Amino acid sequence: MKLSVIGCGYLGAAHAAAMASIGHEVIGIDVDQRKIDALAKGEPPFFEPGLAEILAEGIASGRLRFTTDLADAADATVHFVGVGTPQQKDGYAADLTSVNAAVDALLPYLTEGDIVAGKSTVPVGTAAVLAERVSPTGATLVWNPEFLREGWAVEDTIDPDRLVAGVPAGDEGERAASVLREVYHPSVAKGTPFIVTDYATAELVKVAANAFLATKISFINAMAEISEATGADVTQLADAIGYDARIGRRFLGAGIGFGGGCLPKDIRAFAARAEELGRGESVAFLRQVDEINMRRRDRAVQLVVDGLGGSPFKKNITVLGAAFKPHSDDIRDSPGLDVAVRLHGLGAWVTITDPAAIDNAQRIHPQLNYVHDRDDALRGADAVIVVTEWDEYRRELSPDHATALATGRVIVDGRNCLDAAAWRAAGWNYYGMGRP
Repeated sequence: MKLSVIGCGYLGAAHAAAMASIGHEVIGIDVDQRKIDALAKGEPPFFEPGLAEILAEGIASGRLRFTTDLADAADATVHFVGVGTPQQKDGYAADLTSVNAAVDALLPYLTEGDIVAGKSTVPVGTAAVLAERVSPTGATLVWNPEFLREGWAVEDTIDPDRLVAGVPAGDEGERAASVLREVYHPSVAKGTPFIVTDYATAELVKVAANAFLATKISFINAMAEISEATGADVTQLADAIGYDARIGRRFLGAGIGFGGGCLPKDIRAFAARAEELGRGESVAFLRQVDEINMRRRDRAVQLVVDGLGGSPFKKNITVLGAAFKPHSDDIRDSPGLDVAVRLHGLGAWVTITDPAAIDNAQRIHPQLNYVHDRDDALRGADAVIVVTEWDEYRRELSPDHATALATGRVIVDGRNCLDAAAWRAAGWNYYGMGRP
């Protein structure tokens, strides 16, 4: 099929390349000329494992191309809209400027029978409004939320764990769902659940999933706070309750909390939308989820300060990580980078290293010191804090190796990903999050 993808950021670029990899003819469109030029040369404008390979393959095959001209989408049958919906600058609600602009710009190129498939994360009720604008063209709007994990976006697009399609009622909706089944034929053929529902439910599926995951993370971090007050070990607590099949161990990793471009802004936008609907009390707990998450950053800073005897002033502190999670160069609302900036504000000399995110971090926070080589970053450190659980730090860095490089013996494990006993045995003062 001929597909267009409007918006070639993280979501759109991955979606365009993945759709080409399963055999579709895809045109990716974005207003950012530099981004389009990079993608057209097979160079992803961000770090995502596996993306460069399928991007190059799609371009070489002729099935994938990129442009800034929306008119090039005119001969596509399905148009995916995957532009950003950031948090508004003056509030918690989602900013739908790009979504509205993308749909309005697409309208002149739509014809009878086309499908416009929204993939952006939007407040519930958005699709119904957009459908009224799309309908006069003879095209049909569907809402097809994405469930990508950064670091696994290629796999999650090609082989998702579920597919959701919000469609209008009646024959029009049935036909639209049938077209989407064709688009995702490899997944549908292997039995991937394909859920056909209404617009509102499809929109809620995405934000409800993110709200649940954020709640699970903040729950275990709340337990970390209790553990710190009682001497309990939150990692053993998580293991014990994780064996309960109703709970599960995933997303029960206590630490400095979640960040990125999805969970923080999505739970805030969800709460804001609930207030608009007169149901703010239904998700009032999300405010607490957000507050718990932010408190863990305070705790990480305090652990470093405590480890340095009460003051980090003019101390050399090495921060291992800048991205909000491993296998990504995304620094949006990165807890670790926030901790680094706070320590700098307390007068510490902060050095940051990260396998992928240094360039992005340096553009936003040039006041910090950045070193690409992990060992160079560790040399002369009075204290070390792990904030992103890259393998380079949690598996490949031994306490003995760090001892030969660092000056001090303070290690703060912001992700509870290190072997506490091994670090203590090597002479380090180990501080975990919610661990005795």
